[in-house]
Amino acid sequence: MRLSPFTVLLATLAMPAAHAIEVDGVIDADEWAGARHVTDFRLTQPLSRGPAPQPTEAWVLATPEGLAVAFRNLQAAQYPRTRQLTQRDSGGPLDRVNVYVDFDGEGRSGYNFTVTLGGGIIDTTVTNENQFNDDWDGDWRHAVAEDEAGWSAEILLPWHIATMRRADGDTRTIGMSLDRVIGSTGERASWPAISFQEPRFLSAFERVQIPAFSQSLLAVTPYVVGLYDNVGGKGEFDAGADLFWKPNGQFQLSATLNPDFGQVESDQLEVNFGAVETFFSDRRPFFTENQGFFDVPFGSLNNNSRLLYTRRVGANADDGSGASDVAAAVKLNGSAMGVNYGVFAASEDGDAGRDFFAARVTRDFSGHGLGAMATRVVRPFLGREANVLELDHSWTPNGRLSVRSAVAGSQVEQDGIRNSDTGAQVRIDHDLGNQWRQQLYALHLGDGLQLNDFGYLERNNFNYLRYELGRRFTDLPDDSVHASHFWRGAVSRRTNDDGVHLADAVSLNRQGERRDGGNDFFEIAAFSPGHDDLVTRGNGVVDVPAKLYLFYERFRPRQGDSPWSVYGSARYAAEGLGGIDEGRVQLFAEPAYQFNDRMSVFAGLELSHNPDWLLWRGGNLVGTYRSDQVFLSLGSTWLIDARQQLRVRLESIGLDAHARQAYRVAADGTPVAVDEAIPDFSLGNVAFQVRYRYELAPLSYLYIAYVRGGEFFDEGVGGFQRLEGRDALGRLGDAFDLRDSEQLLVKLSYRFEL
Repeated sequence: MRLSPFTVLLATLAMPAAHAIEVDGVIDADEWAGARHVTDFRLTQPLSRGPAPQPTEAWVLATPEGLAVAFRNLQAAQYPRTRQLTQRDSGGPLDRVNVYVDFDGEGRSGYNFTVTLGGGIIDTTVTNENQFNDDWDGDWRHAVAEDEAGWSAEILLPWHIATMRRADGDTRTIGMSLDRVIGSTGERASWPAISFQEPRFLSAFERVQIPAFSQSLLAVTPYVVGLYDNVGGKGEFDAGADLFWKPNGQFQLSATLNPDFGQVESDQLEVNFGAVETFFSDRRPFFTENQGFFDVPFGSLNNNSRLLYTRRVGANADDGSGASDVAAAVKLNGSAMGVNYGVFAASEDGDAGRDFFAARVTRDFSGHGLGAMATRVVRPFLGREANVLELDHSWTPNGRLSVRSAVAGSQVEQDGIRNSDTGAQVRIDHDLGNQWRQQLYALHLGDGLQLNDFGYLERNNFNYLRYELGRRFTDLPDDSVHASHFWRGAVSRRTNDDGVHLADAVSLNRQGERRDGGNDFFEIAAFSPGHDDLVTRGNGVVDVPAKLYLFYERFRPRQGDSPWSVYGSARYAAEGLGGIDEGRVQLFAEPAYQFNDRMSVFAGLELSHNPDWLLWRGGNLVGTYRSDQVFLSLGSTWLIDARQQLRVRLESIGLDAHARQAYRVAADGTPVAVDEAIPDFSLGNVAFQVRYRYELAPLSYLYIAYVRGGEFFDEGVGGFQRLEGRDALGRLGDAFDLRDSEQLLVKLSYRFEL
């Protein structure tokens, strides 16, 4: 890259040529001479924007090697230091610093880099103002140093870590935010004085002008994996490679050949008999690299719904033969003439394999942002082709108001029959001042809108209108156990496109930040009598009574020299046919014990009793069940040293459900009790993993994992065919004898930078 004399002068002023940044955690005055010095840190947790509780200062410096940031954190003796070592992307009540960067300065997507006092790191992507995703892992440098007065951290972010649009001249404008968290109190001090708890975060970053440095990178990560199946008595061997190429700041290519999509990181066990699919995050490296550009939420009630859900690729094949093998995938990200673009393609092997395609473009103007996304999935085994087109717009007329809207349409052709439909959403966030804020959200999803060939949509045929009003309180008395409260109240209405009134709802919740560094949350929500149009899977709409939901959770971190921390929650959910006095009661507790800064154990136990569980039994037949469920989770983490870790995790579920009453759904929606037998059932499942990981080099690992698991499902009429008389705890015990799968996996991957 050739720099103009002006850029050379600017870089010289920012970093004298005689000194380069040595990332060792020790802030050398000569190294950081000419850097931007930040001292105006303000309290944002609790969100009072008052002076920082402890002196904090930072330095920001653009160098040819990358964006460098240093923190100096003074810490008085009354604030105990938390030096606990953590595995990558593991948070907690720890002393830490955060660097947030939007490399384009447009407020569309950014990155968060966290370094803890113990030397642990977290890296996440940030999209849609304040949605964080820690599935992504980047290659960046960091170090910490500690002394009697406090501690320091140095961070270097290479320019090749992200794509950046072409600079206007010799400089570029990026968005930045910095913060420091005191683990023992949970207090957070930020520059500028903004918080991710607010609707506008990413677009409110401080704009910083720096020299337009650039880096190129070519990296190849081959892998080999060997797996021995102890149940089947056979072994497998495979190999593949990932490719990453960034010739300049405006273009980046990621590709993978014969990727290993085995679950080194296993999913949590779930029991789901409902009509809505369970959502799982994706930690596969290829799908996390610069994936934030494709992260377009649509139709979301809980931030899961999106147009591109990468877990579709390599999921169960269309012929039901198990997980599909992915032959290859490629992803392009870049910018040209002020337009950001991304292209994604993946192809699966076999006659039942699918082909996935996606493309997205964005363009930002003063106060406005435009975007478009198209996806296509070809499924030859089903004779199905699915196309989706989406357009989105954001408008930020001032610092208090933001409006985000989107429209989407799908066209699906299967066996010569074509169906199409549309949907739209708008979200308005308004900061009223004096700690008050309001939000209006409207959503329409057409009956024929189909996004789940490539995306994730909880449901279609839905209209939703919600208004929320909230106020934050930060001036609580000094003797209060809370540092702040955030109260929110909301009213909403739900209907479908057939004119069916699903429910009206009202809710009130409070999020509290406590002075012990922990937090708590409670919510109460009431739904009017209405209709359930999902439970019968299209075989009728069921009249349902009023619903009531209560929820409370509390996290208490370690206090002083105590090795204990604990999380607990309680839930009451009345959502069956019996009304608000026949709800499910669910209790969960998870204490954790920290032996030292390197080793910890935890144990979680959840007990659930539901006297009125409504389940579909085929056609227009539904049934209510009395059920008990036990969920057990145990685990330990031992960070042997900075490169090695050993993790053990066990999860198991036992469930026992006894039929109470069968109902046929009448044409008018009335559930009519019938004298038809519906089966009792029970289930149990278990997942056990011992995983050793050795970091050979950045993003290069040796994994050795032992995995064992299994599940059973028993169903009988008028009693169980097997395991007669066992309760949920007994089912949990039976699950430990399961051995449907038992595998030993060894995987080696090494990243070569060329």
